[in-house]
Amino acid sequence: MKRNKIVIAVTGASGAIYAKVLFDKLILLQDQVEQAGVVMSDNARYVWQHELGEIPIPAKPFTFYKKQEFTAPFASGSAGYDVMVVCPCSMGTMGRIAAGISDDLVTRAADVMLKERRKLILVVRDTPYNLIHINNMKTITEAGGIICPATPSFYSLPKDFETLAATVIDRVLHLAGFSLKAYQWGEDL
Repeated sequence: MKRNKIVIAVTGASGAIYAKVLFDKLILLQDQVEQAGVVMSDNARYVWQHELGEIPIPAKPFTFYKKQEFTAPFASGSAGYDVMVVCPCSMGTMGRIAAGISDDLVTRAADVMLKERRKLILVVRDTPYNLIHINNMKTITEAGGIICPATPSFYSLPKDFETLAATVIDRVLHLAGFSLKAYQWGEDL
């Protein structure tokens, strides 16, 4: 089974639960992960604390990088990272990616993914969208990125917030090329 080199970026959009569930699931999928680099904005850490309280940000098996740490391996295409997930992705981050502004490690890594024709998945978490948001989504999609809104599904009858968030994260992980057991439409519950 192929082991992925993955970059996870957590920005300051509301929805820290999505990042938490993503971390939890990647820990369970460690056998499919070769390397996992993480970049969290200052706002992401604030939102995590505000929305999740004292739940710690997991350290292992992740390697954390600072926002301005341009020596991180995934700041270059030669490092061969397979996929980047920005979860949750703020509209500001999405706008900078769409405009090609690589002013921090998150936007630089996203730029690398697009230029190398590798998977870039933005889990946007905002509502409603304005025309600028929609045009930025269009630009990123045309450049090869995937917009995967943090829109949970309900047909699996999720029983709590984490299970509800997992309906999005399972889809993200499938898009990223991971193999995992998740509810599919038509399955018996």
